[in-house]
Amino acid sequence: MLEKIIILDFGSQYTQLIARRVRELNVYCEIHPFNNIPEIGSDVKGIILSGSPYSVRQKDAPQVDLNKFDKHPMLAVCYGAQYIAQHAGGEVQASSTREYGRAHLNFVAEGNKLFKNITAGSQVWMSHGDTITKVPANFELIASTDSVKVAAYQVKDTQTYAIQFHPEVTHSTDGRQLLENFLVGICGCKQEWTPDAFVETTIADLKEKLGNDKVVLALSGGVDSSVAAILLHKAIGKNLHCIFVDNGLLRKDEYAAVLEQYKHLGLNIKGVDAKDRFLSQLAGVSDPELKRKAIGRVFIEVFDDEAHQVQDVKWLAQGTIYPDIIESVSVKGPSATIKSHHNVGGLPDFMKLKVVEPLNTLFKDEVRRVGTSLGLEHFIIGRHPFPGPGLAIRILGEVTAEKVAILQEADAIYINNLKEAGLYDKVWQAGAIFLPVQSVGVMGDERTYENAIALRAVESVDGMTADWCHLPYNVLAKISNEIINKVKGINRVVYDISSKPPATIEWE
Repeated sequence: MLEKIIILDFGSQYTQLIARRVRELNVYCEIHPFNNIPEIGSDVKGIILSGSPYSVRQKDAPQVDLNKFDKHPMLAVCYGAQYIAQHAGGEVQASSTREYGRAHLNFVAEGNKLFKNITAGSQVWMSHGDTITKVPANFELIASTDSVKVAAYQVKDTQTYAIQFHPEVTHSTDGRQLLENFLVGICGCKQEWTPDAFVETTIADLKEKLGNDKVVLALSGGVDSSVAAILLHKAIGKNLHCIFVDNGLLRKDEYAAVLEQYKHLGLNIKGVDAKDRFLSQLAGVSDPELKRKAIGRVFIEVFDDEAHQVQDVKWLAQGTIYPDIIESVSVKGPSATIKSHHNVGGLPDFMKLKVVEPLNTLFKDEVRRVGTSLGLEHFIIGRHPFPGPGLAIRILGEVTAEKVAILQEADAIYINNLKEAGLYDKVWQAGAIFLPVQSVGVMGDERTYENAIALRAVESVDGMTADWCHLPYNVLAKISNEIINKVKGINRVVYDISSKPPATIEWE
């Protein structure tokens, strides 16, 4: 049985980072909203309570029944620490000044399991507006800073621990040690969740779940669908039918290149040219969400047509990954739609297929590590993420065949230059965006009034957050020059220097 840690999310911006740090210690964990708690079985080794943008003093602050976890070790972080203290009879008050940033522990309880190998002077990261000013008599103070007396406590004679700081951020220099102390020393986790173990377990589970059933998978050439395909292929062999749809919104020459790169993997693949069908449905559509929905609808129609060519197919496989799931669930009910996830939300009834998602517990970088464990080559593992709707959401406004052709050329120049400069693998995702504006320019002795292209390149680990890349000026200058000189219809190139948040990675 796979041991796991349950992380209860109260809406903190750091919750996903807690999960990442736990998994880096080879311990499997799951994030669940505080108001949708799963059954706590014998496989659960411990509970982590996240921080929150809410104050425990607010009337509508998140509430949870802690009695459900009284038999499990618990680590409460920030809001979680305040919540436990307040509900046990302690006091939480607003700080006179918001405590945000670096601090140093000036007291650490000697011999406490949570602070094993951590000493006074250790740097921690604070991010809170409230402070625990009084704890109940059965709470033992185990760490303090100069300004925060109750930086950490333990409920006496229990395995319940709480900390006011954030161990998951790199600014907490002993944060990894503290988490390992909790996971291994207190919860008794064996640290056996590795890429190799995931592959072995997943293939065995797929064999049992699918048996001799036939499965269809929409292959895109990206990391997620490629890794999903190999896992399924190892489990069910030729019963996996991969379908690669050319929606006319791929990168330049990508359709032929993807089909070619899979030849040596032994996958059962069929290519489908549906360019005209997609572009006709996008005519006159400018709203980003309507474009996504139109593409999703047509894709399902095309895919359904092709799936019916496979007799007795029972399953649809998808490359859904964990961030897709997380961003589609909110701790306060249905989440506000940032953008539709093409892999989340189910299937129309007419398809009559059950869904299998072998990667829906993994973050993007974990998918890459699993791909490496499976022996996939770097040109597949290292491929930049590419949006399901393709270039349609990198063309702001209406999508036309002419705009697609222009963007494909500009994008190809951009990506090829990143590869030639040795920068492609240092960038998490890059792409060109066709802007719905025209600007005045001069080419030779003539005045031009043509379109602008924006270049986007970001650094990230899993796409949950991202920062813009500081590409060398000489490389950007070369890319700009080539695009303007070689792509007819473009006379201006700009570079996007916004991060996520507040911007998204894609423009639409």
